[in-house]
Amino acid sequence: MNKPLDEALSVEIAQRIKSKAKTPFDNAYKAALATEGAIYVQGFLAFAGKPYKPIEHGWIELENSIVDPTLPHLNKNAQEVWYFTAQRLTVKKLKAILEESKEDYPEDDPLPIYGDPPYEYYGDVMLGGKDYLEAYKEAEAKSRELNQKNAEKN
Repeated sequence: MNKPLDEALSVEIAQRIKSKAKTPFDNAYKAALATEGAIYVQGFLAFAGKPYKPIEHGWIELENSIVDPTLPHLNKNAQEVWYFTAQRLTVKKLKAILEESKEDYPEDDPLPIYGDPPYEYYGDVMLGGKDYLEAYKEAEAKSRELNQKNAEKN
C-alpha cells in the first residue's frame, strides 16, 4: 500500500534542511537525520510530462506518510507525483553504510546506496538489485499511463 504524501510537512522539512533542487538523495538523508522516526527511502518518481520516464529519487517515510524534502523543487502538485520504493533504510543502517562507503571509496559520493551485487539493468543503467528493477518497472508503467492520459487530453 502506498502511503500518502504529506505536502505541508514536505515543504516544512525542505525549508528546515535548506533542500536543493537536484540533490534528492542528500535532501532525503538530511531530512532523515532531522526527523524523528524517519525511514530513508530510495526509488523512483513517476509523473506526467518531461522526462516522460521515471526518475530516480530519494525521500523519507514516517509511520503514515511520505515526506519528500525535494517536492518544492519538482514544480508538481502532491497529487501529480507517484512514489515507487526500491529500498528502505533506518537512520542507523543508513549512517553505518555511509561511514563504510566514505572509508572504502572516499572519492565517490556515497549516495544513492544500491546494496550488494548482483545488480539488475533498468533502462540502460545497471544499478540496484531486483527490488530496484521491480520498482523501476512499476514506475515506468505508471509513467506511461500518466503520459498517455495527457496525450489523449491534448
